[in-house]
This record gives sequence, C-alpha cells and structure tokens, in this order.
Amino acid sequence: MKQCLLCENETEMESWLPFFGAKAPVLCPRCLGKLEKITGPSCRWCSRPMEEDGLCLECREWGESLFAGNISLYSYNDAMKELIARFKYRGDYALAAIFAEDVRRAAKEAACDLICAVPLPPSRLFERRFNQSEALIEAAGLSSIPLIGRMESEKQSKKSRLERINSEQTFYPVGDAGGKSVLVIDDIYTTGATIRRVAEALGEAGASTVKSVTIARSGA
Repeated sequence: MKQCLLCENETEMESWLPFFGAKAPVLCPRCLGKLEKITGPSCRWCSRPMEEDGLCLECREWGESLFAGNISLYSYNDAMKELIARFKYRGDYALAAIFAEDVRRAAKEAACDLICAVPLPPSRLFERRFNQSEALIEAAGLSSIPLIGRMESEKQSKKSRLERINSEQTFYPVGDAGGKSVLVIDDIYTTGATIRRVAEALGEAGASTVKSVTIARSGA
C-alpha cells in the first residue's frame, strides 16, 4: 500500500489491479474528495465555471490575441489553496505527482507542437529552489524547451486584479518557436494577465498560437 501524499494515510487500491499495470493512487479517497474538478459549463477561453458554455465577460474584455485559450483542471477551493501553497511556497516538490495524469491528458488534448514552462524571476527561483511549472511538466513525463525568460518583478499574489491586468511585460524571448503552436503549463489561472504576457513573448519568439493548461482556476 502507498501512503497519501497529503495526509500520509494509506491509499486504497484493489489488490488485483497491479497485475494489469495500474498504478496505486497518490491520494487517499478522503483527500481526493476535497478537490473539485471543473466539469460543468465554462468559458471556452479561460475555464471559468458559468451557467452555460460561452465566453465570460473578462475574456471579452481581453479580446482576440495570440493566446488561444486555457484549460484549468480544478476549482481553486480551500483544499486546492492549501495544496498549492504547500507545493509552491513550502517546497513539497513531490506533490506535482498528484496532477501528472491530468496534465498529461490535457496536454495531449491541446495538441501543440511545443511545451514551455513559465519561468520565475531569478530571485524567486533562488528562494524556492525549483520552478513549479517545470515540476508539473516533469511529473507528467513531458518535455519542455526554454523559449522565454523573465525579469525581476513583484509577486503577482501581492497585486490586485487591476494591478495584475495592467502589469508591465516582464517576459522576453530567448528561443525560437519557428511558427509552432506552444502549450504553457502552470499552476493557477487568475486574471489571465500572466499567460497573455507569456503569449506576447512567445509571439516574439515566433509562436503561431499559444494555449495553456493550469491546475486551478481562481475565481478572483
């Protein structure tokens, strides 16, 4: 039996399943039950849950761009907030394995030519010792290439919604996307400001379109 990555209780798995190549779950039923997958109607650009499929007001305000849409896998509820805080800010790198299968499946559905991680500012990378975007990609068994870099900037979590939307460009091209479609994988989608700045930099690197897969969709 394997231990749950969150509470360390044993996970449950039928004893005969390993004979068919099935992997033991990384979360126990109790912890898994606290996470809320986005399954109902949602915005076709940002995955914001809505009463019916369509385009949310926020995405209408952003308008058309190189960015072709985001797929978020889970709602940013209290359990997800705690999980991501533990993963991202307290350095529990192993928690990326929780989302490996979901990320792998979503990346396949996105069907992009290249995968790119969202880089951290140098000081933030030094502080955390790892990039959560790269960790999610690696845990899913995917490969990414460095196409953009990032200048020093204030933490997005400290900014208001308006400040995020009006934030200056901090990303810049460092590679050549050569007319390819690029998939960006990251942890949280909030206002869309970060991914759109990323898309702008990837456009300068030669990308034809940019999509994103994020673990959680915040309602902020």
